Amino acid sequence: MTGNVFDPNYGNPAIPESAANPGDEIVQPANAAPLTDVVELRGIEQVYGQGDKAQVVFRNFSLSIPDIPDRGQFCTIMGPSGCGKSTILRYISGLQNPTAGEILFKGKPRDPQKSVPMVFQQYSSFEWKSVLHNVTLPLELQGVGRREAEDQAMEMLKVVGLEAHAGKFAKYPNLSGGQLQRVAIARSLVVHPSILLMDEPFGALDVKTRREMQDFLRTIFEAQEDMTVILVTHSESEAVFLSDKVTVLNANPAMIVADIPIHLPAVRDDAARIAPEFEHYVAQVRKALS
Repeated sequence: MTGNVFDPNYGNPAIPESAANPGDEIVQPANAAPLTDVVELRGIEQVYGQGDKAQVVFRNFSLSIPDIPDRGQFCTIMGPSGCGKSTILRYISGLQNPTAGEILFKGKPRDPQKSVPMVFQQYSSFEWKSVLHNVTLPLELQGVGRREAEDQAMEMLKVVGLEAHAGKFAKYPNLSGGQLQRVAIARSLVVHPSILLMDEPFGALDVKTRREMQDFLRTIFEAQEDMTVILVTHSESEAVFLSDKVTVLNANPAMIVADIPIHLPAVRDDAARIAPEFEHYVAQVRKALS
């Protein structure tokens, strides 16, 4: 079985009337060209090993995230350990190729000159570089001059609230865990990507810092005009708070077993966490995972 990440009828239990949001419908002018998917995984096969010891992670697996013009979207993928969640992100980022199948971006194969940034659970900053020069790095790799790169990086550090730490080395204990993840997010956002991948970025943080980073990430996302975020997490409440859609996989081989649109207000804060709809969606996700 395969499914579409944005198919509202796929494995979706009833949504409470108070959570309905007609604005989520994609409406096109009559003469508009057909939309292409932001990302499409088509006919994916992933096999490790051979013969009786072969491990099949994906078998004819397909997943697509359609383009919603002039609007960002936040998608979360969940499932048991080993089901291939992080592997999907590695496909999209270009860090791994499947055994067979296609990964398409707006209907076309990957441009080898373009990369898709990813934020990992492990702190990924370059400890021998300052916070500022961690953020300038992707700009410099694109050929941006040093002065211009520093100016753009400083603007991004202001966005993530780290401008006062620009000259510090990007390592613990100079920076807290949450601050180090903000460095990674700033480094990813400074090139204005159309897609941002996040692989359990807050998994190593304490509960209070994790909640603060969820608020921070949602605020950053709401400020972007047209960016698709794809998150992997094991936290049901985190997925619901951050996401517009939650897709749940099972394993051996992976299949999409539920696709749950999240109809919470576009601007989210603590009030969203105590709304009845929030617990409704958390229960839906938990049921799908079980």
